[in-house]
Amino acid sequence: MRCPKCSHQDDKVIDSRTVRNGDVIRRRRVCLKCGYRFTTYEEVVKAGLRVIKRDGRHEELDRKKMLSGIARACEKRPIGAQQIESMVDAIITELESEYEREVPSTVIGQKVMDKLEELDEVAYVRFASVYRRFRDVSQFLSEVEGLIGRE
Repeated sequence: MRCPKCSHQDDKVIDSRTVRNGDVIRRRRVCLKCGYRFTTYEEVVKAGLRVIKRDGRHEELDRKKMLSGIARACEKRPIGAQQIESMVDAIITELESEYEREVPSTVIGQKVMDKLEELDEVAYVRFASVYRRFRDVSQFLSEVEGLIGRE
């Protein structure tokens, strides 16, 4: 590892710890030339999933986009940012275990709706109204009535 201060190539690892539930290793290092201490992080590089959109286009799975959509559905609801982050992490973990390279956007949308339905019914209906592209009030009412019927 190259020293960020003097660019010397030789260093010594003085401490290693796992972080982020064991997904990452944090290493404290010391440069053998100048004695500068610095930190590096090591993690497995996963091949990024690509999303197959409804219109056939392909794009990278964007965690920020998913986070933003869920956060918008949860606005003014008693749901913390940490709960939303955990939900996105769980969804992405499920997708990575079920799909190797490409995942249909419909699968992602359904997983988000399933998680939101468990967490908060209002957020679920908000997300569903955008995701399913409700065209009129009757579709919206039908979804709400279905939700009431499941209780």
